[in-house]
Amino acid sequence: MRKILVGLSGGVDSSTTAALLKKQGYDVIGVTMAIWGDRKVKPSTGIHGVCLGPDEKKDIEAAQRIAGFLGIPYQVIDCSKEYDDIVLKYFKSEYISGRTPNPCIRCNSLIKFGVLPLIAREKGMEFDKFATGHYARIIEKDGIYHLARGKDRSKDQSYFLYKLTQDQLKNSLMPLGEYEKTEVRKIARDFGLDVSDKPDSQDFYEGDYNELLEVSDKEGNIVDTEGKILGRHKGIWNYTIGQRKGMGISSSEPLYVIKLDKETNTVVVGNIDETFKKMLIATEVNYPSGEKIGNGKYFAKIRSSQPLKECQVEVMDGKVKVEFSDYQKSITQGQSVVIYDGDFVAAGGIIDEVF
Repeated sequence: MRKILVGLSGGVDSSTTAALLKKQGYDVIGVTMAIWGDRKVKPSTGIHGVCLGPDEKKDIEAAQRIAGFLGIPYQVIDCSKEYDDIVLKYFKSEYISGRTPNPCIRCNSLIKFGVLPLIAREKGMEFDKFATGHYARIIEKDGIYHLARGKDRSKDQSYFLYKLTQDQLKNSLMPLGEYEKTEVRKIARDFGLDVSDKPDSQDFYEGDYNELLEVSDKEGNIVDTEGKILGRHKGIWNYTIGQRKGMGISSSEPLYVIKLDKETNTVVVGNIDETFKKMLIATEVNYPSGEKIGNGKYFAKIRSSQPLKECQVEVMDGKVKVEFSDYQKSITQGQSVVIYDGDFVAAGGIIDEVF
């Protein structure tokens, strides 16, 4: 019987994963990564069901309860220092630079599928594979492990996992990739799991991002594309590309953030047409299969919830240039573009330049 370490978050997906694997005859162990630590900040918005927040205690209690219900061993592993060093420092640096990071992508590859199983082994926990409740699939072909989209296209999480390596894919399981979300909730109810109707996690952080950035105001101008000053801002990190509301400026037509200029500490706004671009260059490119792709036609997306869009890809030295067939709204520096070959994730990288 193979031993499987399951990352339990206290939610329906990871709980159902553990229940399914146990039913299939695996020797299941539950583990939760704690990342809140002894943080003193009190989140201002009170949004619940997030990854980073003091409500983590309730999630751990739920995970512990599920483990007890399933009759599986369970441990909590403190990953807060590693999370701060690897994810939050990156998060702060990117925002202050006028870029919009995606902390979940970094967390998945380096913490959830990296630090967590590593520390578990160091603590003497023995297991053959690590499993999560992600809606994505791992498909092995001729000894190569491919990351693929989940069956439920509306819940597919392959976008957030594109930085996984061959070694991580080889040693991981994602059982829910074969199910629709509605099926998973039904399975959870059939198993008698008391989290079957628990809402999905909604965001990365429970409060205002400024509480994590811990920076002083840095006032600058909000200008239009011709340089006309329309207002003032207290820090470019308070804005994201495509943002329309909450800018404190008035105009006869809707204005959107189209550029964040760190050098001049300026927020540039324009009309909706100016938010659409077709081309980008991405860096820090990862190929989950371990094999680089060639130039040619693929499909890609610049945000997780977006349908796949046809594009032309040119592989450069350590970078990829992606040109979409149609204009895309609010392509954002710091976010990720993920490239697909059919259902397989062919490559992905951090958006560095937009044209």
